[in-house]
Amino acid sequence: MKGKILIVDDEADLRELLKSVLESDYVVTAAESAAALQKCFLHEAPDIVLLDLNLPDANGLDLLPQIKKHWTSTEIIVLTGEATFEAAVEATKRGAYHFINKPFDTQVLQLTLGRAMENKQQKEENNSLRRAISTMSGSAAPIFQSPQMQGVVRTVERIAPSDVTVLITGESGTGKEVIADLIHTLSPRAKNRIIKVNCAALPRELIESELFGSVKGAFTGAHADREGLFRQAEGGTLLLDEISEMPIDTQSKLLRVLQDQKVRPVGGKADYQTNCRIIAATNRKPEDALKEGKLREDLFYRISAISIHLPPLRERRDDIMPLANAFLKRFAAQANRTLTEFTSPAVERLTSFDWPGNIRQLQNEIQRAVLLSEGPTVNVTDLSISEIKFIPTEGHDTGFTLLEGVERNAIIQMLKETAGNKLETAKRLGIGRQTLYNKIKAYGIET
Repeated sequence: MKGKILIVDDEADLRELLKSVLESDYVVTAAESAAALQKCFLHEAPDIVLLDLNLPDANGLDLLPQIKKHWTSTEIIVLTGEATFEAAVEATKRGAYHFINKPFDTQVLQLTLGRAMENKQQKEENNSLRRAISTMSGSAAPIFQSPQMQGVVRTVERIAPSDVTVLITGESGTGKEVIADLIHTLSPRAKNRIIKVNCAALPRELIESELFGSVKGAFTGAHADREGLFRQAEGGTLLLDEISEMPIDTQSKLLRVLQDQKVRPVGGKADYQTNCRIIAATNRKPEDALKEGKLREDLFYRISAISIHLPPLRERRDDIMPLANAFLKRFAAQANRTLTEFTSPAVERLTSFDWPGNIRQLQNEIQRAVLLSEGPTVNVTDLSISEIKFIPTEGHDTGFTLLEGVERNAIIQMLKETAGNKLETAKRLGIGRQTLYNKIKAYGIET
């Protein structure tokens, strides 16, 4: 779609010249005076206004605030034949994007217009993101300071308006559900619900009726028709978390639903049309899930039209303290405490720790520290995490990477602190109990 430019200049020859130069790339309209500009305010805002400072019935500097008041996102480029440094400074203060002297090079003008359009688009994207985040709850509002996560946000902003299926990957606790919420909130489907289901938490014999619905008498205990999650998410978004834990035969049926956009309830004889966006998530590496037969290859290609990977917290340390401070503020308010900051040793401990449970573990750690802290600040002694050094298994090469070794030692340390209580260990680490069992087995940890 072409950008829209309004020329406000009393020189008819210049208006015609600008039109001939710009109309191949932009939709160009013109006003010859301030009075004519007032009438333009009744119409749709242009992307850019080319404004002459010396109009017959007004000073262009005085018009700048009016234009910004009526068209807040419109960029203004000032044109003048009597340029002074003071006028340029004043025009910038009053909202002008740029200042160009007459006569001007048309190539320079084209480049300036291109930059102004990019600047306008960037501001609109940022405003859209701020509005979206402001609608999310305090526990879900994302904090993105690291370059890696800012790149994720840019991807989310580009894909959210479409209906493309998205696969979000990353370790447990990295914020996959938050990204799914953000995609939904920035999409046209935000007026409807986002329905979330953890495929690993559903019993094998019930997962199909949960997803697709069921009719009365379809199986033992089906005493009435059941509305499936696809129908509940109609017009909105359906998040299939831990999709690689879904039974393979159910994955086959899901693939058909995605291809045909039709769902048949368990025990039913008729299909119904479905209209919901699918977002899938998994903490397994897709290549490993495919190799182990946990994820159908054809389903993987269908759900991964767009893939978003969330790096673990240890690989985006710029996010640790912004997250920690946000958690501190929230949990201190909930506990009616006046805690406002971390001491320098606490900051050092938080930022140097590798967080095997990622953001979820960090959140649990800060909540615990708020409850146990006795002073006005959170000190290092209020933290349960300790400085962990990698100690290989005695007697032979472990074969672990450095990060795996750090994670293994973090689990061992937490098991010691909880006297071997696996449920409490999983809770403190911010991971699921089954995930903890899998890691204990994989790392050969004796309990």
